[in-house]
Amino acid sequence: MVSEATRIDWIGGSCRLLQATAAEFRKTRPFEGLTIGTGIHLEPKTVALLMTLNAGGARLVCTGNLNSTQPTTVDYLRSQGITVFATQTTDPAAHHQSLVAVVAEKPDLLLDNGGDLFAIAAESPYASLLGGTEETTSGRTRLLPLRDKLNMPILVINDSPIKQFAENKHAVGQSLFESYMRFTNRSTNGKRVTVFGYGACGKGTAACFRNAFSQVSVVDIDPVTTLEAHLDGFVTPLRDDAIRSADVLVTVTGHPDIITLKDLPLIKNGAILMNGGHFPNEIDVAAFRAHEDVVATDRYPADGIETLHMKDGRAIHILGGGHMANLAGPRPLGNSVESMDLGFTLQVRCLERVAKRGVGPEACIVPVPADIDAMVASAYLDLAR
Repeated sequence: MVSEATRIDWIGGSCRLLQATAAEFRKTRPFEGLTIGTGIHLEPKTVALLMTLNAGGARLVCTGNLNSTQPTTVDYLRSQGITVFATQTTDPAAHHQSLVAVVAEKPDLLLDNGGDLFAIAAESPYASLLGGTEETTSGRTRLLPLRDKLNMPILVINDSPIKQFAENKHAVGQSLFESYMRFTNRSTNGKRVTVFGYGACGKGTAACFRNAFSQVSVVDIDPVTTLEAHLDGFVTPLRDDAIRSADVLVTVTGHPDIITLKDLPLIKNGAILMNGGHFPNEIDVAAFRAHEDVVATDRYPADGIETLHMKDGRAIHILGGGHMANLAGPRPLGNSVESMDLGFTLQVRCLERVAKRGVGPEACIVPVPADIDAMVASAYLDLAR
């Protein structure tokens, strides 16, 4: 017998760690009677995460992130009785309304990605909020100044060593390289690639392009990190020189305003710009579009490519409108299934810990507890053997 399966089915069957956790949760029901509000990319791998929480008894109210919501994922979740406030949008105001709608449901736990939900909860607190998780470094940076207002356990998934090497280093690097190929269908051989940021994501990105026979330069504001890149065998030129020479410019810093209007005169003809950071603010795309020296724009909507033609004859190509490239453009696949299986299992175990009151307000914006890291690593290795 032949059955018609979907990508959601393929992903769900490939997330072996989440499957095992869901089977356990159907018995233990750690989220019975609790509502979990989520603001995370809504794509097929997220379904595996959310259905694991659902298996643990959680009522879910969900939204996505800017420009990454996939309509088929929303339709599937709604078919499973899950409340979703999300549309595929690049409009920050529309997205904010979805976030507000999630918090208005007064969830007991929040699973955040970029600090959006907790920032709203900090301004509009309610007594039943127990705490939750934050996925990203960008979110941690955003929430740290709100620590006194929040005063609840918030475990930062990105501070887990597993998340750093499994997802950020290996998977983000791999998926950004794959996304460059998916968008452009151009070779990497001999291309001069400049990577901004040499954290875990930058390390993986630089390595993947080098492994694809590119000439890779690294720019980082930290001299110690720059030294590490140098000793890892990457070229570490001065920033302006790195921009002038690049055929491909990739931002993976987690900070805004990395490539801005003042850099426009330095960017060479035919250069390709792409962002791998969580927020679409590392490359100032709006300012580039509005610059008086832009005389024409070519847009390739089906391919997610935009070409700005300059008065001096240069053409500059932007991928995915400056949004996170591995979840933008045609057939956005994101990070590998295995890496997200690990990262999302960290998520559900951390939420389980908060739900059981295993951590208190002193754990406000802190890394994943070491025993959870060890539990998840051991479980993954057991399945891999």
